[in-house]
Parts: sequence; structure tokens; C-alpha cells
Amino acid sequence: MAYDETLAERVHKLLKRQQGFSQRKMFGGLCYMLHGNMCCGITQNELMLRLGEKNAMKALEMPYTREMDFTGKPMKSMIFVEQPGFEEDDDLKYWVSQAVKFVKSLPPKP
Repeated sequence: MAYDETLAERVHKLLKRQQGFSQRKMFGGLCYMLHGNMCCGITQNELMLRLGEKNAMKALEMPYTREMDFTGKPMKSMIFVEQPGFEEDDDLKYWVSQAVKFVKSLPPKP
């Protein structure tokens, strides 16, 4: 399994009513987009979030978070959250809402 399908369904339920919502397979997992901008995603059993550089730095102070790095070079605007960090629905909702808030500040992609 490339990504946790139960987690995918939980995230989908949180985002499906957002205007401009779409999803696609990326990074060996699943990415959720808003108006063409990557918002968050799932790789294996971890949550991937696009928060912007400033917000990502703050988020890295929280438990169960780490820098996102696929190529050995960290992506400063994105983080991973490990499973214990979003087991509760309220925690997952918090993390996804942080990514949505950031991505809504970006211009839509054509």
C-alpha cells in the first residue's frame, strides 16, 4: 500500500467541500489540491502539509513533526506529521486547516 487509505478518506471528508478541491496521486502517495495548489497529502501513513516557510518552522516545534525531504534537501515550506500527531479527529482537522489557510493565501493556478 502506497498510502493509508483510511487516512485518505478522513482527509477527503475534511476537504471535499472546499472550493477548487481536487486530488491526484503524487510523490508515491496522494495529494490534495485547492485551485491547483498542493495543500496536503499522504505518503505511507504520514500526513504531508504545505504551511509556508514561517508556519512550517513553528509547526516543527510540535511533537510528531519533521521536515519534508524527498531528495535529501528539506522543503522549507512543508512538513510531515507522524501518525500519533493526527490520531484524534480534532488533531487532523487542526493540521489540515493550517494547510488550507496557507494555500488559500496563494493565487489559483490555471
